[in-house]
Amino acid sequence: MNKPAIRRSFDRAAASYDSAAELQRQVCRLLLDRISGPAPQSILDAGCGTGYALGLLSQRWPGARIVAADFAPAMLAKAGGGVCADIEALPFAERRFDLYWSNLTVQWCDAHRTLAEAARTLMPGSRLAMSSLGPATLCELRDAFFDSDRHRHVLEFSPATKLIDACEAAGLDDIDVTTQVLRLHHASVKELLQALKALGANQIGRDRRPGLFGRNAWRTVEERYETRREAAGLPASYEVILCTATKPIS
Repeated sequence: MNKPAIRRSFDRAAASYDSAAELQRQVCRLLLDRISGPAPQSILDAGCGTGYALGLLSQRWPGARIVAADFAPAMLAKAGGGVCADIEALPFAERRFDLYWSNLTVQWCDAHRTLAEAARTLMPGSRLAMSSLGPATLCELRDAFFDSDRHRHVLEFSPATKLIDACEAAGLDDIDVTTQVLRLHHASVKELLQALKALGANQIGRDRRPGLFGRNAWRTVEERYETRREAAGLPASYEVILCTATKPIS
């Protein structure tokens, strides 16, 4: 991943992000439901974005001190402030937090470096809760663009096994990973692409088309996608990976 490009993309999207972040909100609530056990006292929201999770975390554990971190300054400003940092290289001491929380961020990062940092900053016996996206994400859009040209138009994400491997390499225990598919619906392909742009996810990738997409090619994409239309609109599937783990006491 091109980190400067990712940062610029999310900085540009900060003002529009919340208007299109329904998936992020749904996943946030699903991830929160998976956390049990004693109330944490010190929480890191790693990759906080505009800060939606901060309110939910503070409601669930009103006595906890929550630190927000994100590497896009504009996103952090929308969240009300925090620490501007890359979650692959956190500026925090070892054993600082007893809950590491990260909602739909690790898919933009190197999973092994991210999990190593998560484990480093967690206290022994404390917990990690993380979500990511899997390779079936936006499969309908990928199929619609298939063979339209030599460029990759849809982002590719890693399978759940890669997240499990990263947790194991970081020395975490009690790793529990599940996947489920969430589906949103849009009135048109253009509306879906506008939503991705609002999230900052349309400008990320190594092989994006450098110029405009031809009218005939675009019509083909729309026609292909229309074959999937449902009563609620055009479906957009997201393979959601939910992961919890524990840092061993010794």
